[in-house]
Amino acid sequence: MFAHLQPSAADPIMSLMEAYLRDDNPQKVNLGIGLYYDEQGNIPLMQAVRQAEQRLLTQGHPHGYPPIEGSAAFAAQVQRLLLGEEVSACGLATVQTVGGSGALKLAADFLRDYLSREEIWLSDPTWANHGAIFAGAGLQTHSYPYFDDIAGELRFEAMLECFNGLPAGAVVLLHPCCHNPTGTDLTPAQWRTVIEVMQQRRLLPLFDIAYQGFGDGLEQDAYALRAAHRAGLDCLIANSFSKNAALYGLRLGALTLCCGDAQTASNAQGALKTLIRRSYSCPPTHGGRIMETILTDDALRHLWRSELDAMRDRIRQMRLRLASGLEQGGSALDYRRIRDQRGMFSYTGLNPQQLETLRQRYAIYLVAPGRMCLPGLNLNNIDYVADAILAVSRSV
Repeated sequence: MFAHLQPSAADPIMSLMEAYLRDDNPQKVNLGIGLYYDEQGNIPLMQAVRQAEQRLLTQGHPHGYPPIEGSAAFAAQVQRLLLGEEVSACGLATVQTVGGSGALKLAADFLRDYLSREEIWLSDPTWANHGAIFAGAGLQTHSYPYFDDIAGELRFEAMLECFNGLPAGAVVLLHPCCHNPTGTDLTPAQWRTVIEVMQQRRLLPLFDIAYQGFGDGLEQDAYALRAAHRAGLDCLIANSFSKNAALYGLRLGALTLCCGDAQTASNAQGALKTLIRRSYSCPPTHGGRIMETILTDDALRHLWRSELDAMRDRIRQMRLRLASGLEQGGSALDYRRIRDQRGMFSYTGLNPQQLETLRQRYAIYLVAPGRMCLPGLNLNNIDYVADAILAVSRSV
């Protein structure tokens, strides 16, 4: 029955991680997969998460089924985190999902099954898995201009021109902060212009915010979401706690629909519950309880924010030190990209041959076409990485 199956293409990011793990070079550096590592090169267990888990263990919750949409208290806290402390739940529908990827898949199914959408526009470039998720849900994917890899800058005017030419009702995926893979974000003024175009053209934005808190701060990184909501723009928001709470393996995310009024939100919530029920039935409880505990307790919430601030600052310091090393070394590579971009990633401008040389000669792993995950850098390896980049940029 299965003999006709052919070998599948390897996932470009996960296969790179597998190659890194097989590498026996003691100086190897993983700058590929989107994980936050601390200064010692470890994925952290945040103190706020540890304390919340200890509290939950003491409470001794049984492991029963949660509601299809997850905890109502968790949903309320997600809405506050995304849209502001004073946000009203009226007109909002929020469900817990299996990570940020699960939120995107649920959004794709909703767009296809309930809004009869057949297409979606993604930034060029975008996260490698975006295309697979939406195509797998039966949506045709298109690209809109976003980043000029030669000039190393945002293609804002070209992006607006594309949006102005889209048909009414078209779905556009937007990165509110820490654009993956380029690390190049819109300014608040540019976001206001984009939202105005969305309103005028009657477009439907799907915001994918996987890195809230890693750009400029929790509130600052949500600027586009809050501006769109204040403008009364219908939209979808997929968010994740994998990065900003280091809950990668617990697969915790949410999907929020801004619908305009309570009845529409109730209908949307029902549609999402139907899609969840016929897919994974209900979300896992542990991760949701952790974040609900953190976000509803003032002390834990403050501790989490402080830890997140420290993580963001460490990434920023690695950016500055690497850019300075490249500048002082006379690199032909545009070090200003690394210095000025935001979040976990930088689109370095390294070409395929340089990436291969970094991997084969120096055991330094980046995702093609040149995305660097900055948290993989630390004081023990950053000078080694800078010297290697200087070497390959001169020789190739």
